Amino acid sequence: MIAHIQHLLRNNALFVEEQLRLDPGYFRNLSEGQHPAFLWIGCSDSRVPPDRITGTQPGDMFVHRNIANLVVQTDMNLLSVVQYAVEVLEVEHVIVCGHYGCGGVKAAMGDAHHGLIDNWLRTLKDTQQYYWKELAPLDEQARFDRMVELNVIEQVYNLGKTNIVQGAWKRGGKPHIHGWVFDLNSGFIHPQTSMINSDAAMQEVCKFHNGIVGA
Repeated sequence: MIAHIQHLLRNNALFVEEQLRLDPGYFRNLSEGQHPAFLWIGCSDSRVPPDRITGTQPGDMFVHRNIANLVVQTDMNLLSVVQYAVEVLEVEHVIVCGHYGCGGVKAAMGDAHHGLIDNWLRTLKDTQQYYWKELAPLDEQARFDRMVELNVIEQVYNLGKTNIVQGAWKRGGKPHIHGWVFDLNSGFIHPQTSMINSDAAMQEVCKFHNGIVGA
């Protein structure tokens, strides 16, 4: 284990050496502040690094990650990140990104008990129940994939209904919210929503407005 940690530190030294070779002022400029255009709300899964899959650089993206990329209205950690990103950093875009093969979504779809995390994943079980008529005819893999997509759409809606985003929209129509799913098998990102920046646009992802009937 110690050897693994030393490997990380050696990689860091190589990173510093390479960056300074390309730009002697790189770290000085980096330390002067951040002006990201994007807030990323993603899953904690180690296979989905937001900078790698989007080709962004340090300073481009403010990041929050949790199990199954949930936007929970009582999560003070997430809400603090959103408030800082929207009101202080004034990000232009907020991306909610899930991924196919998400372990959190898979756990929520089953009947097994996993301890504390069951409480966190409770809203996913509600999503599955509400959309059951759509999900039931699908085979197991297709149902899993569709649940990942529906979860992203639900979290976009939850984000748009926060008082932080609602207030920002009233002041100036920003940020724009996007719902994406990353495909581990292909490496491509699949948008699940249009670019949303108003209550009117939010109707696209509102299951009640769209008249979807649950189980």
